[in-house]
Amino acid sequence: MSRAGHWVFAMAAVLLFAGCATLPDEAPRPPTKTIAVSADTALGKIALASQPDPDLSGFRLMPGGDFAFDTRIQLARRAQRTLDVQYYQIENDETGRYLLRTLRDAAQRGVRVRLLMDDLYTSGEDELLLGLAATPNVELRLFNPFPAGRGSLLKRFTASLFDFSRVNRRMHNKLFIADGAMAVAGGRNIGNQYFRRTSGENFIDLDTFVTGALVPRLGSLFDQYWNSVYVRPIQSVVASDLPREELQKRFELATGPDTTPPPPKPAPNDLLGYSPMAEDLDAGKLGLIWTTAEAYADSPERVIGKTASYGGVPLLDVDSVRYNVVEQMRRARSEVTIVSPYLIPGASGLDVMREIRGRNVKISVVTNSLAATDEPLVHTAYRRYRPDMLKLGADLYELSTKRTRSSVRLGLFGTSVGRLHAKSAVIDQRILFVGSMNFDPRSETHNTEIGLFIRSPEMAQQALKLIDVLKQQGAYRLRFAEGCNESRIEWVSDEGGGKVTVLTEEPDSGFWDRTMLEILAPLTPESLL
Repeated sequence: MSRAGHWVFAMAAVLLFAGCATLPDEAPRPPTKTIAVSADTALGKIALASQPDPDLSGFRLMPGGDFAFDTRIQLARRAQRTLDVQYYQIENDETGRYLLRTLRDAAQRGVRVRLLMDDLYTSGEDELLLGLAATPNVELRLFNPFPAGRGSLLKRFTASLFDFSRVNRRMHNKLFIADGAMAVAGGRNIGNQYFRRTSGENFIDLDTFVTGALVPRLGSLFDQYWNSVYVRPIQSVVASDLPREELQKRFELATGPDTTPPPPKPAPNDLLGYSPMAEDLDAGKLGLIWTTAEAYADSPERVIGKTASYGGVPLLDVDSVRYNVVEQMRRARSEVTIVSPYLIPGASGLDVMREIRGRNVKISVVTNSLAATDEPLVHTAYRRYRPDMLKLGADLYELSTKRTRSSVRLGLFGTSVGRLHAKSAVIDQRILFVGSMNFDPRSETHNTEIGLFIRSPEMAQQALKLIDVLKQQGAYRLRFAEGCNESRIEWVSDEGGGKVTVLTEEPDSGFWDRTMLEILAPLTPESLL
């Protein structure tokens, strides 16, 4: 038998035998609940003293990565009772390890730490996570875990090949709650590139700080996942022969100052003119925008493809993030602005755009260009819809890596690559959506998401200000070339001083990138993106 024949036989054996791995049965766990805000904690006292009305929530947008990470660290350091932390991805880099160590330190002070992670990107990190979980007061659970092949993503999917429909569904939520009093939600995962700490690729993203009436709702959404049958304690998924003390020792070494230096101090002020959150916390009074808001999260049962139904008839999932975003768009009277790094509207999304454009509602969309995206396959699907969106009269902008490098206001990217990762929408300049949901099929049907709807013209204007900076200093506006019968697209940028640049090919991209795009586009199924 040839070497190729041996390889095919081996792969067939792996797929046949390893592809049947399943999770072991687990005894029922008693549910635990979020601890309510109390004036007995320092954060609770500040939150309650700052709240002007029990029905209002306070918000502050955090476009800067340094501010967003420092806020999380400040909350973790000041927590006295509980930290409820939920993330799609926590990378094993300086940022990820520093946050994990800060959670460990809080637990050692007696804080109850509940850390919930999606299991997709934990490959090779079992020992690090077990070391954290070995700390008293820490419980670490995995959403929809892989039963085998823990060392790499390829091995994981190979071991679960015949369970692909399950493991392909992931928890994309991002949420951080301290003492039931203050929270951070938005688009950022935990890793260097989400907080502008790399010399290469960094994400332009958006989080919001929140306190007040909405925090108990966020806590109940966290509990819904934490107590779900699709969540497992890491110890029930990952076996280790190391004693608890050795796991703790290895975690200490892995997250110590030699490998995990502290993050740089945040700048004196961010793009919106705010100072770091630590200054407000030190002063004991929060300077926030107070308003009404709602929060939604998709059901954890999406992991098995379960949808709402009555008598076997599918029902609209009115608690899903996607449903509520679309409903707000449909109610728009004047304008809708959408920011999404991964944009695949699909037929249903185009129908919504067509419906609201029929009422002369203005639509503006900002997304990544081919050069800026970290998911080129998603771009192959997105580009199919560009002509349709332009024909509807939508204003379409694509982020430029070249323009973000030259823009001081976009975060001092310098020579690094700026990629869009923020997920937001502004409706009629009065409602702001901030969350984890992309406008694509994966967020609609495969991933679970979380989203906040903030009813505040002031917050909406702040978001629009940030989006305008993206449009003017970091993006190209798309249009049809004149005289081409809508068959050719141009990318236009205003460089200032009356200089306008017009490109006829995908900006900042090379010949090979564009060629691969042409090859892959017909082969890319939208349902798997």
